[in-house]
Amino acid sequence: MSTIKIKQVKSRIGAPVDQKRTLDALGLRKMNRVVEHEATPSILGMVEKVKHLVAIVK
Repeated sequence: MSTIKIKQVKSRIGAPVDQKRTLDALGLRKMNRVVEHEATPSILGMVEKVKHLVAIVK
């Protein structure tokens, strides 16, 4: 599998609790942090859930 880099670009303030929990599970705890994960279906599903808060970095 390939890896993807995920960057948090919007604040988690005001987001529902389940979206905050998803960001924590991805390892994103602060703005503008970048994490790298394998592109598995579960990770892609988590990214889809918080797509308005994150961006995929090339």
